[in-house]
Amino acid sequence: QVQLVESGGGLVQAGGSLRLSCAASGTTFGINAFGWYRQAPGKQRELVAVFHTGGNTLYADSVKGRFTISRDYRQNTMYLHMNSLIPEDTAVYYCNQGQEYSSGGGYYRARDYWGQGAQVTVSS
Repeated sequence: QVQLVESGGGLVQAGGSLRLSCAASGTTFGINAFGWYRQAPGKQRELVAVFHTGGNTLYADSVKGRFTISRDYRQNTMYLHMNSLIPEDTAVYYCNQGQEYSSGGGYYRARDYWGQGAQVTVSS
């Protein structure tokens, strides 16, 4: 099992910045997928950013150039740096980590873990 604890959400004015943190503990060996997702009221959860160990980093078009995902391997903590925030970024943000493998042309998760969510509210 892996436990993910998020921190760093809050209220910020448009144009401001926030940093979300996601601290992992437990059996993290083998985890190779690291991402942030968000869910706005009345909308489905969507991908914000994701990277795989040894792979590329992907960002949603809506956050490219403004958000940066990073990880401190020694601290086992993942971050989402959010700059130039806009009201449309208002959502609950969830960190996600998993053990992913490919088979038959598809990708699957042997293990999949979520943080508790952090509210980010951007005022205009």
